[in-house]
Amino acid sequence: MWRRAGILCRFPGTSVQRRARGTCCGTAGERWSRPGGFDTGVTVFNSRTRGKEKLLVAREGTVTWYSCGPTVYDHAHLGHACSYVRFDILQRILSRLFGTTVIHAMVITDIDDKIIKRSWEENVSAAVIARKYEEEFKRDMLSLKVVPPAAYLRVTDNVPRIVAFIQGILGNGHAYATEGGDVYFDVQSIGDRYGVFVGAVGSPGEAGGSDKRDVRDFALWKRAKPQEPSWESPWGRGRPGWHIECSTVASGVFGSQLDIHSGGVDLAFPHHENEVAQSEAFHGCSQWGNYFLHSGHLHMKGSTEKMSKSLKNYVTIKDFLQSYSADEFRMFCLWSKYRSAIDYSDSSMSEARISLETIRTFAGAAQAYMTGQLQCSGVQEALLWERLAETKSSVLEALADDFDTPRAAVALMNLVYHGNCQLQPVSTADGAARSPAVFGAVLTYIREVLDVFGIDLLQLQEAGALSGAGGLEAVVEQLTRFRSDVRAFALARQDQPGSPRKPGPHPDRVPLLQACDALRRDLAPLGVLIKDRGAASTWEIQHQQRGAPQQDQNQDLDQNQDQDQDQDRGQDPGR
Repeated sequence: MWRRAGILCRFPGTSVQRRARGTCCGTAGERWSRPGGFDTGVTVFNSRTRGKEKLLVAREGTVTWYSCGPTVYDHAHLGHACSYVRFDILQRILSRLFGTTVIHAMVITDIDDKIIKRSWEENVSAAVIARKYEEEFKRDMLSLKVVPPAAYLRVTDNVPRIVAFIQGILGNGHAYATEGGDVYFDVQSIGDRYGVFVGAVGSPGEAGGSDKRDVRDFALWKRAKPQEPSWESPWGRGRPGWHIECSTVASGVFGSQLDIHSGGVDLAFPHHENEVAQSEAFHGCSQWGNYFLHSGHLHMKGSTEKMSKSLKNYVTIKDFLQSYSADEFRMFCLWSKYRSAIDYSDSSMSEARISLETIRTFAGAAQAYMTGQLQCSGVQEALLWERLAETKSSVLEALADDFDTPRAAVALMNLVYHGNCQLQPVSTADGAARSPAVFGAVLTYIREVLDVFGIDLLQLQEAGALSGAGGLEAVVEQLTRFRSDVRAFALARQDQPGSPRKPGPHPDRVPLLQACDALRRDLAPLGVLIKDRGAASTWEIQHQQRGAPQQDQNQDLDQNQDQDQDQDRGQDPGR
């Protein structure tokens, strides 16, 4: 526990957490007021204040988090993936390192101009287009190991709530309906409170009819157009505006107070600006959404433009995963701050891959040392314990400071470097004292931190072994060839003149045949199956799924081995 500004805060391993002073909502005329709540021990960059603020949440040990989901009209690409993976890492850090449960809700925009246009192009309903790409998006997120939100909520499932939300804004005097059936938010009605985010004041408004009172006014409800999906409302048939869907869904889940709202930096204005305006107008609250976190854009290296479908400079998630793994993409994301723009290229992905390979190689060496398979010169155990303690402190400090993953990753890689420096192999044991425990502690810590980031070191090691299958095949080929040469030498018949039986093998070569049999038996459980076919031998490598039944296969293998062993010993298998 530690004290600062009169507040008792909680860090991992402690059980005390006091409520920090503050107001539930700011006072009129203020841009942001420090919320009342519980200190998470984390400082975040809040787009509402354009600065770092202590993250205070309304309920102890719990953070409410709303994020803008996809508009499902096409394949998701790496630009989308970058934002969702980065925020997934932030949520994992909060929950697994700082003990704060994240309640996350996300909206799926399944009615939109782009969806309607796509439905016309493919001559199917907008609902068919939306469901197709919604399911694909969810599969893509799972393939990137993004933890699903507590709830996905579709816009079309919430139209009655949206209508009621608009009625509430109208009733509070912050919106107006036109004769044609549109409903607009009245920006002038909230005075200088419009302009929470950078660039909002004086920015042009969105397109709309000539019956808007102010160019900045935005649509809450759009009148029905021919051949477009529409719903009944007090203002006639139509469909919701873009911004109102998020305010309604977030309020339906979390009420009038939201801890964190996240999204790409391009959503700050006008989308999040308008969300804030209409939500505070509905709830009669001067501060809805205490913290806004915005992620930087993903750029193709050498381009200043963000990755987007309109610019046709994108890579789909499915195509990306043909060349790289989800863990490699997460490592790629870790090397930049979530708020920063990030350049994507094969070279940057190669750097991420090398970082993970370095960790995987160290883990293998450390395990070999702990089991006695790797002989090393004397280890400076005290120094390594000290490095481990420093790394733990550095990682925690970095992640508490606006989730500074690059600084945490550097600290982790430095620990790997110092561990590797201690693992200097020698050909024979020199009698130096061994220190397996410290390597066990280092490896366990690295595994835990990677797990916080959503990277599974054990899975990584297994993938590394499988990725070397080509090399393994070459090794098995050479091993089988050598065994065949030894077996052929051992099976060579000696002359026995006058004997009624065929000449048998030399008695002093029988141990070689037994060694060949033993090698075949020992390799079988490892998935390397060697079968002797007369004088020749064949082999295969079997990669079985965990838990797959092997009884029939092993039974056939035993029968073949029994027969082959008899042949090796010069006996008649039919006898």
